[in-house]
Formats: sequence, C-alpha cells, structure tokens
Amino acid sequence: MIDSVKIHVESGNGGNGCISFRREKYVPHGGPNGGDGGQGGSVIIEADENLSTLLDIQNKRHYRAQSGAPGEGSNKRGKQGDDLIIKVPLGTKLIDIDKEMILGDLITQGAQVIVAYGGLGGKGNARFASSTKQTPKFAQNGEKGQKKEVALELMLIAEVGIIGFPNAGKSTLLSKLSAAHPKIGEYPFTTLYPNLGVVKIDEFRSFVAADIPGLIPDAHLGAGLGDRFLRHIERTKVLVHLLEAQEAVERFHALNKEMSLYNPELSAKPQIVVISKMDILETEEEWERIKKDMNHMGIEPLAVSAVTGKGIQQLIWRVAEVLGVKQK
Repeated sequence: MIDSVKIHVESGNGGNGCISFRREKYVPHGGPNGGDGGQGGSVIIEADENLSTLLDIQNKRHYRAQSGAPGEGSNKRGKQGDDLIIKVPLGTKLIDIDKEMILGDLITQGAQVIVAYGGLGGKGNARFASSTKQTPKFAQNGEKGQKKEVALELMLIAEVGIIGFPNAGKSTLLSKLSAAHPKIGEYPFTTLYPNLGVVKIDEFRSFVAADIPGLIPDAHLGAGLGDRFLRHIERTKVLVHLLEAQEAVERFHALNKEMSLYNPELSAKPQIVVISKMDILETEEEWERIKKDMNHMGIEPLAVSAVTGKGIQQLIWRVAEVLGVKQK
C-alpha cells in the first residue's frame, strides 16, 4: 500500500482578453467588441471510497489543469478551462509543502478540496471603452495559474487500532476478530502495511479495526518506518495494546512513550491492554502476577489466545463498551 506521495499541481492560466472592433458594412469605424478570456481550470482533489491506495498518484507526479481560451470578437468570452479532478482514497490528508499548511482532510465520500485555483481571464478591450477613450487598442492578459507542491498522506479510517511490538500477533488477532486475512508469519515486520477488518459485535452492529505494523524504539523518529505507522492510528477512537506476557508492563510503557513523542494526543486515547499467547503460560500464577502489575496502573488486562479463541468475545465487548455500544 502506498500511503505517502508528493505531487506538483498547476492550475490553468486565464485566457487573454481580445482586441477587436466592430467591422460592419455600414459601420466602418465601429467601437471595441473584444471579449474577455476564459477562466483557467482548477486542480481539485476528491475522495473516492473505491480507492484504497495512492499508487496511481505515485505513478504520475505532475498534474496540470486546462487553461482558459482567449476572448473573441463580438464580445464573446473565451471558453473556460476544464477543472482537473484527482481522486484519492478516503482518509487522505492534503498538505501544502511550501507553506507547511493543511489544505484539507478528505474523510467522506465525494469530499473535495481545491488545491490550485484557475487564473482569471483577462478583460477584452470592450471593457476599457470610455467617453474619453472610445477605441482602446489594448486588452488585459489572463492571470497565471497557481503552482503548488502538495503532500498526500493516507491515514486509515478505523475506530480501533491494534498496536504492539513486531511479532506480537496483531495480524493473527485481527484475523480472529474479523474476516480479514492479513499476511501472517513468525518473524518481525510481516505486516508492512496496516490491515483493516470489520468486527461484528452482533447481527446488526460492527466496528472497523486495523492492525498497525510493529513499532520499535524510536518509532516516532522513523525507526522501522514507525512514524508512517503511527500516522494511521491518529483517527482511531480506541487503542488495543497487544502484549506478550513477558515484559508486558515495560512494553506497555515503551509503546506509550513512542506515541507521546510522536503526538501527545495518541497516548490520551482510551486504551485496552490484551495479553496474548496465553496458551503458552506455564502457570496461573504468572497470569495473576501480570494482572497485579497492570492493576497497579489502573488497568484491567484481558487474557486472549488467538489459537484457542479464549477471550476473543470478551475483547469485542470491551471495545464495544468503550465505543459506547451497549449490550442487548
């Protein structure tokens, strides 16, 4: 999945105004009748729910809208240039690179942002006629279009983000929670891109969950592509920490540290702690020790085994509760 692309956009120039005079059989010295130039086309970026990646955008980095046509005689305005519409997936953030300013955040189907406005058409010489200047022999040039460097950043739209260190079992958990079939393997960084899955609460209600590729120390600085991965949890409402029993408390703190350093708002989101691979714990005392350590931080962890399915339904209802969905 391509989730970050930089493009160059140019809107169309406005058409030049026309210099023209009436030339009729019985009016040898008619007045000015030059029309205005047409407005240049704008560059518009539109959200399309049928797209899931910025791959098509990456393959074409330069975009230019059509320029307006020049004005004509008989006060005819030039044809307006066609707008250029660039379609992107829902969840795409648009950033003006030079101004370091957010231009828009496209999270609904059909939402549009004009990133470069077309230049205005120039005025024809008919516009400049006056009592003292009845035959102006000049017209106005069209306005130049805008040029911009725009960064497109795709941020997944999911209510729940499953986070953890590499090889914690996030993809396996997502596959058990939903009908998603992410690539799964027993080695770090199997998940190179976030996967989405729809999790059914009951017959009529559901939520969208995403497993975020494994985070490592200094992820906020880009280690292991961590800054790109962290971006995808900015829209989530709930975070599910998936931690192996060994060093669970230390890893919980490490993940929150990385989130805080990247964006303090991330660590302030509601969090659910899940201890994975419970089937390999040797004694019940080990689980009680983990619970005690987490309880000291005000956290009630859940024990889950994606292999046996233990705790899966309990996790679904815990998430639903945090999302404000009541059990029937």
